[in-house]
Amino acid sequence: MAMTAGQPLRADPTHPQWARRSSPPAALDAGVVPSYPPPESDGDESWVWSQIKAEARRDAEAEPALASFLYATVLSHPSLDRSLAFHLANKLCSSTLLSTLLYDLFVASLAAHPSVRAAAVADLLAARSRDPACAGFAHCLLNYKGFLAVQAHRVAHVLWAQSRRALALALQSRVAEVFAVDIHPAAAIGKGILLDHATGVVIGETAVVGDNVSILHHVTLGGTGKAVGDRHPKIGDGVLIGAGATILGNVRIGAGAKVGAGSVVLIDVPPRNTAVGNPARLIGGKKGEDVMPGESMDHTSFIQQWSDYII
Repeated sequence: MAMTAGQPLRADPTHPQWARRSSPPAALDAGVVPSYPPPESDGDESWVWSQIKAEARRDAEAEPALASFLYATVLSHPSLDRSLAFHLANKLCSSTLLSTLLYDLFVASLAAHPSVRAAAVADLLAARSRDPACAGFAHCLLNYKGFLAVQAHRVAHVLWAQSRRALALALQSRVAEVFAVDIHPAAAIGKGILLDHATGVVIGETAVVGDNVSILHHVTLGGTGKAVGDRHPKIGDGVLIGAGATILGNVRIGAGAKVGAGSVVLIDVPPRNTAVGNPARLIGGKKGEDVMPGESMDHTSFIQQWSDYII
């Protein structure tokens, strides 16, 4: 298949990968698409991929204008990692960064690092269970720029670890340009991550984000100046960071903590505590709260009596 600079990849029916798929699969009844994911298990990847294909078939049948896009991006591929690689390559290609090069890069990274594939599945499950606006797994895979930005970052992080730093930084720049999400390739990001809306998220070089963390738009995990070395925040498991929050310096946000929207945090936040304000102050946590805030998405549990507030 001939390819010119910046030309998106297209599903080629003559390519061996798609040769046995000469026509789009028949649409499935919408009833085969469950509303919620199952408990985590070793079969998550195959289960999620089957749901994505079922949703894509249903949507292609319901909206013919999207049928070609859904077939090329989802239904023509044998696995989730191939579909994700194809979609990211088409999103991030430019006149000088070929989609074929990016596709090969993403496929190779996903194939060589099962943990990266598992993290992508965990992110899909996180978005589906935490975001009430998420219409399905296919919706997240195809349309959630926060999800796509994190998956591209994971590949850039692999490149950084392999000392392919020029390519890692080029990929970071392209992700920032396309998705408005700027994550340094050296930053360590866990699994089960939700970047909700995602616009304006900035995560610095030495930042660490744990598992099952939810971060809303316009959040900055940054440094405090020109200091070098370990200079960015460390975010524990299950943390919830509200929209527009800024966390600066090598501070620790403990597991299960919350950072309120618009807060500026310059201090450590103990586990299960809440930080709000500018500058942020600690106001404790909600007793008896079992579910981590990063999973419950509860931004207001620290407010004990709504009647105390007058609008």
